[in-house]
Amino acid sequence: MAEDIVKSLGFLCLGSRFRRIGERLQADTQQIMEEFGVSLQSAQYPFLAAIDRAGPLTIGELAQAVGITQPGATRTISQLLELGYVDMQASAEDQRRRLVSLTPKGRELVDYSKRSVWPRIEQAVTELCGDLSGPILQQLAAIEDGLAEAPLARRGVDKEQKS
Repeated sequence: MAEDIVKSLGFLCLGSRFRRIGERLQADTQQIMEEFGVSLQSAQYPFLAAIDRAGPLTIGELAQAVGITQPGATRTISQLLELGYVDMQASAEDQRRRLVSLTPKGRELVDYSKRSVWPRIEQAVTELCGDLSGPILQQLAAIEDGLAEAPLARRGVDKEQKS
């Protein structure tokens, strides 16, 4: 087996390691979502969660809440508009401000997700990270090794559900 250069370079490649872990977690999250019949990209979920928590928001406010650029938020909101999960209306206070809100279809998805999908994902990640302690590089290695041993889709399921 080839040496994992990114892992062996330590802090030099920390960003690459975070990205790799993030991509793996999103891919595994996507698999869990598909198990629940949710046809949404995992990266779109935080936008629905932000609107659920804060109510209608502008695209700029959503970008800030989710921690991405405004062009990235605009692309994601456009996709969610196309899928019918969100709507965009002018603000009653200021017609120039356009607020993004959940549609009934979006509300139904968020409510379903809060009851079933999100707890499953949270349980899987908690199981993955439960025994972590110590310096960040060791923690990252433990997360990566844990994902290699068992992806999130195999985690967070009660023992009875696994059999």
